[in-house]
Amino acid sequence: MTSQDAPGPTGAAVPANGEAPPRPAKVVLIVCDSLGVGEAPDAADYGDEGADTAGHAAAAVGGLALPTLESWGFGRLTRIAGVDPVEEGAAVVARMAERSAGKDTTTGHWEMMGVVLDKPFPTYPDGFPPEVIDAFAAAIGRQVLGNRPASGTEIIKELGAEHLATGNPIVYTSADSVFQIATHKRVVPLEQLYAWCETARELLTGEHAVGRVIARPFDGEPGSFVRTKERRDYALPPPGRTVLETVQKGGVRTLGVGKIEDIFSRQGLDGSDHTGDNATSLDATVRFLREANGPTLVFTNLVDFDMLFGHRRDVAGYGRCLEELDRRLPEVVATLGESDWLFLTADHGCDPTAPGTDHTREYTPMVAFSPGGTAGVRLPDRDTFADLGATVADLFGIEWVGPGASFAADLI
Repeated sequence: MTSQDAPGPTGAAVPANGEAPPRPAKVVLIVCDSLGVGEAPDAADYGDEGADTAGHAAAAVGGLALPTLESWGFGRLTRIAGVDPVEEGAAVVARMAERSAGKDTTTGHWEMMGVVLDKPFPTYPDGFPPEVIDAFAAAIGRQVLGNRPASGTEIIKELGAEHLATGNPIVYTSADSVFQIATHKRVVPLEQLYAWCETARELLTGEHAVGRVIARPFDGEPGSFVRTKERRDYALPPPGRTVLETVQKGGVRTLGVGKIEDIFSRQGLDGSDHTGDNATSLDATVRFLREANGPTLVFTNLVDFDMLFGHRRDVAGYGRCLEELDRRLPEVVATLGESDWLFLTADHGCDPTAPGTDHTREYTPMVAFSPGGTAGVRLPDRDTFADLGATVADLFGIEWVGPGASFAADLI
């Protein structure tokens, strides 16, 4: 049985009228980085009972104005203050549970594209061991500052002045599988920082193969340091074939926006725009869709939800970020034809009202909108993010043999 024929959770491979959705010219997949919609079935295993990023952010600010998402039925996925649970909305909606072990960016994006991990990436709650940190220091010829889990903004506030005086990089991690290197742009040129990250990526193999090495440049003066938008992520390459590679080989032009190219180590992409925030990412998304000529998949990550607001526990900022996205969604829709599709989802949660600063294990939203109309239903919960990738391949008429069951037949 191919992914195109495989039944989804409803048990139906095709709708009752026997029709399949018309072949799209364009599909856009927008990942709102960290926009969870309620605790996942296994949230307790991660210490995340009760997490609900969208719901809690809305409640904490007294409600959100999301007219576009409301009309699409987004409010059916969790209770969102200010957003009515519109029945038979303009989009098909569902919640998706993550099958992979972990709750990080790389794991979530990979699973969307059909790579399910049985074992989580290594994490370092006590900092990196000597065999890692000493090898890195020897390779770059500098000592290392920090080497512990920390908030990025807090550790540069604490160690930034010492870094300015010594030129030694600040290395830190988090509850995620990351090796982060922070340097001041005046002290360490960006290309040098990126080279150090590539060195770390080469060293971090085997049992210490972290999910991502992240360049974290900052600027400013002591007391007013600010992180800048030249962040780069150096992820491991996916360990198996992805939906991106499959549809690319099937003749679909694949374009990444934001850190998508980093997460997939540029595999399966024909082009990309490494934007630094939500606004420029949406600009690039619209531009790619307008310029599309032939079957095209645009895969976009909106990083601000997670980077600026979720990890910093900025509830008001998270709400404003979601309202700004809602205002811009019609601009994205205007680039789509009657048979084209916009999918909106997330890679994990990051409840800004939860204790700590880490990601939260949550359901993620699946919102599928087409200008030509949809079934307007809420589907049963999906048991893997991979169903989304299988559906994208199915819509393009390309066979996907891997994890996930297409729900394309349930969209019309």
